[in-house]
Amino acid sequence: MTDVQGDVVDVPTEDGVADAYLARPADGRPRPGVLFYQDAYGLRPHLRSMADRLAAAGYTVLVPNVFYRLGRTPVVDLPEFIDPGADPTIWERLGPILAGLTSDLVKRDADAYLRWLAESPLVADGPVAITGYCMGSRLALWTAGAHPERVAAAAGFHGGALATDAPDSPHLEAPRITAELYFGHADEDPSLPPEQVARFEEALTAAGVRHTCEVYPGAHHGYTQADTPAYDREAAERHWAALLELLKRAF
Repeated sequence: MTDVQGDVVDVPTEDGVADAYLARPADGRPRPGVLFYQDAYGLRPHLRSMADRLAAAGYTVLVPNVFYRLGRTPVVDLPEFIDPGADPTIWERLGPILAGLTSDLVKRDADAYLRWLAESPLVADGPVAITGYCMGSRLALWTAGAHPERVAAAAGFHGGALATDAPDSPHLEAPRITAELYFGHADEDPSLPPEQVARFEEALTAAGVRHTCEVYPGAHHGYTQADTPAYDREAAERHWAALLELLKRAF
């Protein structure tokens, strides 16, 4: 397996500086760039290990702290094993933070993240890919729609609220997206009911977006996150296979 180096880097944005985790092959050669969007629990050891695994497959992976306006990582102190069922205050603390991260802010920050990747000597020339988890799936879609010339592929896993009635619902980005998309929905996910799954698929098809959307049977919201009760090893490994195949097609 390829040796990986991980570093903390700072990404200048219009509103300050976002701390981020950068994982890449240790040989220092430029590799295709991947923008990795976190879930609501934030940048933490498990996400760093996921970024390391992706880097070991031959990519330079940037995981920004998207909550940087509220401080550097960790923005919210969470236990090593995150179980909201055992501690309801977790979502009481996270809810307002998520609500404050609007689609406009996401798109503005995405410009900074993509510019950082474009300027890094550790990233190969050309467009990049995105992968997002839970809320990160929405961020991936908003970014792909706002910056089609910079995004070759985008993936989202156990994303919620992808096709709502909100004026900035992520599915409305479909006409602007030129990237190939892959989405692995959780079967047991109240944040993405069947009617949203259908609406999302219909929007992508109508816009002519190259895409694959799959529902992972029996998987719960958060199935890739090994530091939570939602983790499902079989579904998580399926996600890795799908993501790596998407990246191979993109680069």
